[in-house]
Amino acid sequence: MSAAAAAASSSSSSSDAPPRFVDIGANLLDDMYQGTYRGKPRHEADLDDVLQRAWDGGLEKIVVTAGSLEESKRAVELARKDSRLFSTVGVHPTRCNEFGDTEESLASHVEALTEVAKAGMVDGTVAALGELGLDYARTQFCDIETQKRGFLAQLDIAEETQLPLFIHNRETGEDLLDVLKEHRHRFSRGVVHSFDDSAELAAKIVDLELYIGINGCSLKTPENIEVVKTIPLDRLLLETDCPWCDIRASHAGSHFVQTKFDTKNEKKFERGCCVKSRYEPCHIVQVAEVVAGAKGVTMAEVAEASRRNAYDLFGGLEKKEM
Repeated sequence: MSAAAAAASSSSSSSDAPPRFVDIGANLLDDMYQGTYRGKPRHEADLDDVLQRAWDGGLEKIVVTAGSLEESKRAVELARKDSRLFSTVGVHPTRCNEFGDTEESLASHVEALTEVAKAGMVDGTVAALGELGLDYARTQFCDIETQKRGFLAQLDIAEETQLPLFIHNRETGEDLLDVLKEHRHRFSRGVVHSFDDSAELAAKIVDLELYIGINGCSLKTPENIEVVKTIPLDRLLLETDCPWCDIRASHAGSHFVQTKFDTKNEKKFERGCCVKSRYEPCHIVQVAEVVAGAKGVTMAEVAEASRRNAYDLFGGLEKKEM
């Protein structure tokens, strides 16, 4: 255990202390938090309310995820507004077309991403590279070879910065695993987030000394629940991937959810209420409850293990005085 993880554990060691959380993946740049849904404005921006619900609900830190160069800049800008917010820098596999078609454009884009990452590391705002990886479910947005080219290019940044990886994997079989194995020496730490694959793949990821991120999309089916049972707590991380990946009544683990939130439809928005089908960092408690129910342990155990793992993965999650 790192010194940062040990400190995080000791600060929450009291058995009667309320659970504390780190949301390792929140898409807080999404238009839904500005009140816009599917291109239609429904209500005023409420990101401040969303964050206050998070802090009131036991969130200690939140990592704001980015998926493009421009999003990376915006994520850093947002994260700098609060000492409890951090960001990633990177290009999502479905958006790797932004690296361009030439070696010159690729090098230029990598350089720009590196500059954003390094500038964000100076004050501790940038916690990881990502969201990067492979996605074979949405090749209509970016073909596989372009995805691999972008992924490998971003590993150059990992080598230079030693930032951990926030990894996307969707329907790739063992292709992503093979890339990670071949290039494991090029990056320090990492998490395969929003995991919804097999127990066999999970075990192989753990063998690479990587973490596995679990959210509502990881808990939809009975098969998903069986997989979560196999993931060691010391390699498991909780996330919301909000505003997506909400836990719904039709999902296999929904009966484990104990914590409910006042909710309104987006068209009937009301301050102080969550929006139906729009997840928020505060909902991380529901993810913890389902994981705990599946594993037959307490929610507090799951929350503390994930929290400790998050501090270890991201190197302490502390801003630097500038």
